[in-house]
Amino acid sequence: MTGFARVEGAYEGWTWVWEVRSVNGRGLDIRMRLPNGFEALEPQVRAAAKSTLRRGNVQVSLQYERAEGGAERIVHEDIARQMVSALQPLVDDGLARPASVDGLLAVRGVVDVPRIGDAPEALALIQEAMAKNIAPLFGALGDARNTEGHETEKVLAAAFDEIETLTRRARDCAGAQPEAIKQKLYQQISTLLDGQEFDSDRLGQEAAMLAVKADVREELDRLGAHIAAGRALMIDEGAVGRKLEFLAQEFNREANTLCSKSSDMHLTEIGLALKTTIDQVKEQAANVE
Repeated sequence: MTGFARVEGAYEGWTWVWEVRSVNGRGLDIRMRLPNGFEALEPQVRAAAKSTLRRGNVQVSLQYERAEGGAERIVHEDIARQMVSALQPLVDDGLARPASVDGLLAVRGVVDVPRIGDAPEALALIQEAMAKNIAPLFGALGDARNTEGHETEKVLAAAFDEIETLTRRARDCAGAQPEAIKQKLYQQISTLLDGQEFDSDRLGQEAAMLAVKADVREELDRLGAHIAAGRALMIDEGAVGRKLEFLAQEFNREANTLCSKSSDMHLTEIGLALKTTIDQVKEQAANVE
């Protein structure tokens, strides 16, 4: 869900730059930094963001400049005349030099630059021109996010393939578990009894009970179903980020159960490898809208 876009615009001596960036987020959080006087653009920005995005922390900013001479200056001649008249006695007494045009123009209040809000009609035209860049701005952001999405898709596809491979290997190990449990139990009892005879039928019953408790075929079946669900989400055109995050939790639950049931070192190693790959799925799911 990360991305960045920048769009520039110009209108009658005004130039501006729109920027938008997005990072991962559970929901859609839109924050804006608009100059004073341009707050009217905020609803249009929010509408464009909501129509384009579903998740992510989004920051939008607008900066503008007015070209030199783009805003007509107002010279308050009456203020300048008052100052000249007030200072004339000092000039007559030789205490001050006559006022110059440059000096008068540098005095605060003599020259005034119209504020943005002083010309509502002109401001409305400028905002209308700026608003035309909003849709292209979010279109460019969508393109940037799609580029990253294709890379994320490759990572997720590889992770699902790896989980499928590990599940297949785990199934091969699980098939040998009942016999392995019986042999391990036989060795342990033989060691404890130090060569004395014991009831082989009872041994078989105990081994069967342990084998049932250690049976991981159900977990492996669910892992297979989760792999199919994940691949289906990969081709879904809707917003699937949260579904992928939930699916990663389900993957992890089955891997944890597999490790806790395992009585075979190799099967435990596979379970740990599964957890590592599932963490990759969980991490990448946060990047999906």
